[in-house]
Amino acid sequence: MGCDQRSDKKQISAGGKVLLTILGVVQIAFAALAFWDLATRDARQVRGPKPAWIPVILVNWIGPASYFAFGVKPDELSVKE
Repeated sequence: MGCDQRSDKKQISAGGKVLLTILGVVQIAFAALAFWDLATRDARQVRGPKPAWIPVILVNWIGPASYFAFGVKPDELSVKE
């Protein structure tokens, strides 16, 4: 009578597993790049205190993207006369 929902689980295909693995590696590399940039960049070139960006970068894709979009000050253009 009762239908066991656990028997109807959908399986991820081999191609889907490969895609998820690639996306996971890219996500980890993006976060590692953001952490490396934060560690090596001068504090004057970062908006806000550097330690405040550590938990932000840990938020999946949004954190590293936010760091690069909003946390890094743009290079000041120097005008040569």
